[in-house]
Amino acid sequence: MVIRVKTTRRKVFEYDAPARVVAVLGGQLSDEGRWLDSQMNGALSRFLKKTRLGSEFGEYATYATEDVEVVLFSLGKRRGHTLEQVREAGVRLAKILARLNSRDVVVENFLASRFGKKESSYALAEGLFLGAYSFDKYKSRAEQVRRNVVIAQGFGPAVDRARAVCAGVYLARDLVNEPPNVLNPVELARRAEEMAKESGLEINVFGPEKIQELGMGAYWAVAKGSDNEPRFIEIVYRPEQASGRHLALVGKGLTFDTGGYSLKPPASMTTMKGDMAGAAAVIGAMKVIAELNPPVEVRAYIAAAENMISGHAYRVDDVLKAYNGKTIEVLNTDAEGRLTLADALAYASEKKPEALVELSTLTGSCVVALGAQIAGLFSEDESLAREVARAAEEAGEKVWQMPMEPAYKRLLKSEVADVKNVGNRKGGAIQAALFLAEFASVPFVHLDIAGPGFAEDEEDNPLGPVGGTGFGVRTLVRWVERRA
Repeated sequence: MVIRVKTTRRKVFEYDAPARVVAVLGGQLSDEGRWLDSQMNGALSRFLKKTRLGSEFGEYATYATEDVEVVLFSLGKRRGHTLEQVREAGVRLAKILARLNSRDVVVENFLASRFGKKESSYALAEGLFLGAYSFDKYKSRAEQVRRNVVIAQGFGPAVDRARAVCAGVYLARDLVNEPPNVLNPVELARRAEEMAKESGLEINVFGPEKIQELGMGAYWAVAKGSDNEPRFIEIVYRPEQASGRHLALVGKGLTFDTGGYSLKPPASMTTMKGDMAGAAAVIGAMKVIAELNPPVEVRAYIAAAENMISGHAYRVDDVLKAYNGKTIEVLNTDAEGRLTLADALAYASEKKPEALVELSTLTGSCVVALGAQIAGLFSEDESLAREVARAAEEAGEKVWQMPMEPAYKRLLKSEVADVKNVGNRKGGAIQAALFLAEFASVPFVHLDIAGPGFAEDEEDNPLGPVGGTGFGVRTLVRWVERRA
């Protein structure tokens, strides 16, 4: 659905539109609903009594006449609401609006009296945008539904910001949802270049020769097994006034992962076009950062590759030399993401950012621990961990801090190299984070988004459809804003 959102200072009953949405709380009409009901001679209250719309969040009923459609949307009980519920209400409402006959709709600014017009306008608009997303590019009969939505008594700048942030989420979702025969590393780099050009960002892209010349031996080992060449992508945002400070973002960019010679079973391979969700989030975040223009430099790094099987592919027992000089014994070729990230982290660290956040669909064990909606947050810097967790909470994305247990480092010790790329199955997500820490020489946070980066069914993603979620874009943007 294509959705346009704007605001008005007027209330729902004062704004002339063929469709209107008001809230129901604890089975009763909101203040806006009561005003509208009065204007309609009590028709809504009589209808509400008939429908017995309960206190279950997200329930709704539509009252229609020849002149108007009115949606009564339940926000659940009268008390105990959160801004996240306003956002989720926007998502659900977007789906309801698609089924209305009217293209023009005015919506009550849900719970503005509790959270303020600015905060509620932002959460509601963000939910509407996120819920309206669809990926129909490859469907021969995709119907484009259009809706014009006005938030009554809304705050325009908040809606503008939500629109900018969701444009970055849309871009990230689109990248993840592209089939792997279309979005290979070369195409990912091309789309990053296209975004950078449109947004006024600097971009550098390195091919195989430069990757090898730089000594990115871990990344190159993974990449060389594919006929599709790797691309190392660096995107730079510079504020108008240089401060001498900069932040770094790193995203895992495996556009497809077979597991290599440690081959994945077929069922585990079906979502591997989404193994670049970290890279997609970083690219989407850079688009938003360019528009919001925070006063701090931000540099993003992506080591894009495919993990394939061929006569050139790397093997178990290989020993690789990373960009920072450390050697790695390969015990599992399906633990390839951390190898590409090792060189990306070392390269980013060399530029001396004051802090670095990295996102990757890294381990199945993190999904087992935290499920499909929560990312694991790992850091040896407690202050930075709290900072990123706070940014995620404010952005409405769920993360949970996991331990960086020093005792587990012994599991990564190698007999023939400095470190091995896997330990054992106990605490696999923690071991992966400890491995990455060997290559980041600045304060850094690792976000394992293997669960929330890709939704396999609707239950996995309350803020959008099946497929790429764009998880991480909103957190990264909020973190950069807080740092700036």
